[in-house]
Amino acid sequence: MKKLIQLSLIFIGLLSGSAVAAEKVLIVVTSHAQMGETDEQTGFWLTELTHPYYELTEAGIEVDIASIKGGPAPIDPRSINVEEKDTQVFLNDTALMAKVYTTLPLAKLNANDYDAILFSGGHGTMWDFTENQHISSMSQTIYQNGGIVSALCHGPAALLNIKSKDGQYLISGVKVTGFTNQEEAMVKLDGIVPYLLESELKKRGTKFESGPAWQPKVVVDKRIVTGQNPQSAQLLGETLVKLIK
Repeated sequence: MKKLIQLSLIFIGLLSGSAVAAEKVLIVVTSHAQMGETDEQTGFWLTELTHPYYELTEAGIEVDIASIKGGPAPIDPRSINVEEKDTQVFLNDTALMAKVYTTLPLAKLNANDYDAILFSGGHGTMWDFTENQHISSMSQTIYQNGGIVSALCHGPAALLNIKSKDGQYLISGVKVTGFTNQEEAMVKLDGIVPYLLESELKKRGTKFESGPAWQPKVVVDKRIVTGQNPQSAQLLGETLVKLIK
């Protein structure tokens, strides 16, 4: 009889719409497509979207994809590697491709709808993530709600100006990682990007951590999750799943 009552209450809850909503994550990608003053194209790094996206969705977590401007998001041409498994899957995934072509405008979204936000990387983020007020307000609300703020590779450019409720930088005193000065120099873009991410993160008072170049590294501290480079994308996705589920 007790079990029957419990089942009845669950059924009534479902009918009344009071059932617990599924977990939901917002992945934000850049809208910036030009590499500084050069003629080279940039954008978001494809596997830094696909690896976390598939890890999250395969775990039953709903994922929205947004960008600063909304609409088609530029993919960095250098990141399209047809030999890479997730790239092959992406090129045959019409649903995800449609999400990339019709990204949601960040300014029109409600932070209260999400359990976590992930700022995907790619060099384009260095131009349009750092000073964006909607990034700051969205992240601040999600974090205050007990959610997770995460960023990958160049994605931590979004974290530089987010402030906590007391007016302090959210990442001050927090362990983080991101694309290193060494890695930027190795791709010969340290003289083109508007600033060096590692240096700016340190200026915000973070406890910056890094592993060997091009090796996976993810850092978790105070509901802030960061990954160092493209090689960290899958591990970051796995980490988010464990923290959300």
